[in-house]
Amino acid sequence: MSNKKVFPENKISIFEIQDQIEKALSFSEKLGAAETEIVFSLNESTGIQFKKDIIETAKQSTSAGFGVRAAVKGAVGFAGTNLLSDLENTVKTAVTSAKIMEEDPLFKSFPEKTDSYPSVDGLFDEKIVDMSLDECIRCATDMISGVSSVKNMIPTSGGFSRSVSYFMISNSNGLFAKRKGTAISGFADVTTSSGAVSTAYDYDVSRKKDIDFSILGKNAAELAKKSLNGISLGSEKMPVIFHPFSFADILENTLAPSVDADNIQKERSGLGGRLGDEIAHSDLSVIDDGTLPGGISSSSFDDEGTPTQRTSVIENGVLKSYLYDSYTAGKDNVKSTGNGYRNSYSSAPGVDLSNFVIRFPPSDVIAETKRGIYIHTVIGAHTANEISGDFSVEGRNAFLIENGEISKPIQSVMISGNVFEMLKNIDGAGFDVRSVGGIVTPSIRISEMSVIGG
Repeated sequence: MSNKKVFPENKISIFEIQDQIEKALSFSEKLGAAETEIVFSLNESTGIQFKKDIIETAKQSTSAGFGVRAAVKGAVGFAGTNLLSDLENTVKTAVTSAKIMEEDPLFKSFPEKTDSYPSVDGLFDEKIVDMSLDECIRCATDMISGVSSVKNMIPTSGGFSRSVSYFMISNSNGLFAKRKGTAISGFADVTTSSGAVSTAYDYDVSRKKDIDFSILGKNAAELAKKSLNGISLGSEKMPVIFHPFSFADILENTLAPSVDADNIQKERSGLGGRLGDEIAHSDLSVIDDGTLPGGISSSSFDDEGTPTQRTSVIENGVLKSYLYDSYTAGKDNVKSTGNGYRNSYSSAPGVDLSNFVIRFPPSDVIAETKRGIYIHTVIGAHTANEISGDFSVEGRNAFLIENGEISKPIQSVMISGNVFEMLKNIDGAGFDVRSVGGIVTPSIRISEMSVIGG
């Protein structure tokens, strides 16, 4: 992909784009910018959506563009464009914006040039690049077939996606880096076709073309079938085992924002000033690993050009580090952890997770649980209080555990708790590690939580 013609309309090569970026950096300096950064992003994607057993949409698209950040006396201006012909004008806009903004004495600089980027395996698969639209549609129909293979189960909706991405960054400090990546994913929502109603979903994502989409659909259908005729449960305190889907959802909305350095600096986190404190079970470690082979959020550098790394956030229960981009790191006079990411070329970077890896000694947690509940997914985690860590969620596809076995489905259950208490009360983890977006976790057992049955 190094010199393929990619933009716009397949007329200009990567090398030509690189040349235009270098000219734009020189132009920015002439306009009075102390520092300038320009990124180029290209994404080719295929999306297939289905409702019931019918393919509803099948689309292929390519999006590409430039993002420019310019610094003048500590103030940083930003502008973006999807036109190469508009790059010079976009630079002008970014510099002008910086000149009219109030000086920021806390801004240090954009990242410096480095010749040392980690090598990360498993991020690009030519088989994904070569997938035709018909092959993508077959992946979606495989999910539909997988659902239909389970008696009395039908898909309600679902989708398949494929993406091939290219990213380049260059700044006036001499930094230059580029990367490419691939990914495929699928999800299926299912329900019963007759009689009692039960729903469920399954999801998977990979950097390689290694997902069996038929099995994905079948797993969702079998989970919905097992969830039929749920019992009512009273209110009590008991052990709760969270499937990777539900545990990741809770962490993403509680712990992840709490270790974001921007939230720490703005006093929007309950973990401010607590580095070195024991905040979790002594067997729990949490690592933000941008170098994880095949990780869905892995790369050799972040969206500012800072090399990625393995950052020990929690080590044996002790809070060791927050996550930084270059700006928040400058404010605290520390090095960036390589966690500066953008939503797209048209947005400025901010702190975000790479691969948030949860580690706890694994065992057969269900067999070791005399009585408790198992929760596959949760609804409402987004309403959690990011500062206190308090949350209240509805458990979906929940099951009663009796004498070390999953016995009966539960009709409705609410779980309330506090993420920091949860982390201290973890007392088991399964072998079933899954990547849920950027969070990599096994099932996790909490020794005791408040459970409210419906």
